[in-house]
Amino acid sequence: MRLRSALVLPAAAAALLLAVPQAGAAATGSARPAAPKPAKCADRATVVRAHLAADPRLVHISVTNLSPRTCTVDRIPTVVFGDLDGAALPVPAGDSGPYPVGAGRTVYAAVRTIAEVTDPEARRVDSISVSADPARFGRSFTARELGAGDAVLVWEPVTTWWQLSQAAADRQVS
Repeated sequence: MRLRSALVLPAAAAALLLAVPQAGAAATGSARPAAPKPAKCADRATVVRAHLAADPRLVHISVTNLSPRTCTVDRIPTVVFGDLDGAALPVPAGDSGPYPVGAGRTVYAAVRTIAEVTDPEARRVDSISVSADPARFGRSFTARELGAGDAVLVWEPVTTWWQLSQAAADRQVS
């Protein structure tokens, strides 16, 4: 008999725990479901733009999310110069990762193509390619489309991470 009562007590306690409503956790907000992460922006949902800044060492780039939902681009734009190897390095240094862009919103970056326009080691390219995601093709801009004349001067280029304003991007490479 003693053995049987020892088994009945834990079983009764378990039954009581299972019968208690779990609404207490939801009422305090501690059991909120995680918000879904935004999907990557589709190519057709974004517009990439680029133009030479007033400072001839800088190119301003932007990406606009045309979709009705927040989507993500890579936090570091990919900028490649003509047929040269490599891409502009990010400042600050960092790894790729998702960057959310709200529906109808635009984010900005600045690319410093060269530190000194009189640098004798400057290379000249006739175009740059910009992508908001390294897994996508992006868009190419000729030097003329950028407002740079026949060539874009480049030597040790750097790019900012996406910023909420062009002024914030410019401060990163100043």
